[in-house]
Amino acid sequence: MPLLLALETSSTVCSVALYKGADLLGASELQIEKSHSSHITVMISQLVENCGYNLHDLSAVAVSGGPGSYTGLRIGSSTAKGLCYALDIPLLEVSTLYGLAKQAIDSIPNAQDYLFCPMIDARRMEVYTCLLNSNLEEVLPVAPIVLDEQSLQAQLASQSIIFFGNGSAKFKKLQEGNPYALFLDSIQPSAKPIGQLAVAKYEQQAFEDVAYYEPFYLKDVYITSPSKNNIK
Repeated sequence: MPLLLALETSSTVCSVALYKGADLLGASELQIEKSHSSHITVMISQLVENCGYNLHDLSAVAVSGGPGSYTGLRIGSSTAKGLCYALDIPLLEVSTLYGLAKQAIDSIPNAQDYLFCPMIDARRMEVYTCLLNSNLEEVLPVAPIVLDEQSLQAQLASQSIIFFGNGSAKFKKLQEGNPYALFLDSIQPSAKPIGQLAVAKYEQQAFEDVAYYEPFYLKDVYITSPSKNNIK
């Protein structure tokens, strides 16, 4: 069975997990803001060693590919690519939104009765989001949207939707009293579902090109002066 290392750095959470096939061997997580660059390599080496392996035993590295924090995604991708280059092993990418949705789906009885909407905060009233069914099939594709009272009303008119992620609190305020809009407050980015979803990708040999891989930022990064802060 492959030994897979999973990394999640798309938010303030810095998380690593180690899988032997579909079995979780261990995980380590920090929720200290801006801790990624100074802690991730130590977390990786300690986790692998504590699980009784060394880095040369790894079969592949899986990384949360975004969308999310630009800096966090850069740190995760550069760490993953560095390991893959050094160890001559494949690189796997898993969508950050799909990783969030996997957690929500696994936590809900009768998940097939709902749609799932992960939301990542993109500042102001904007979020990065998509709409998925319980099989992680897209109902609406990944996109940035500006939230208002009318957002996703066509979908909410026909089926209950479960919202989660650090951007969902903004939408919760707009949907008070809507019985079809349900919210989970406990879901946050983690390397555990990234590793779970990466196992299937490894079996399919759905590898990334290590040399040319870039995270999915979703939007270009803009550098603006303080007086010009209305770019969306």
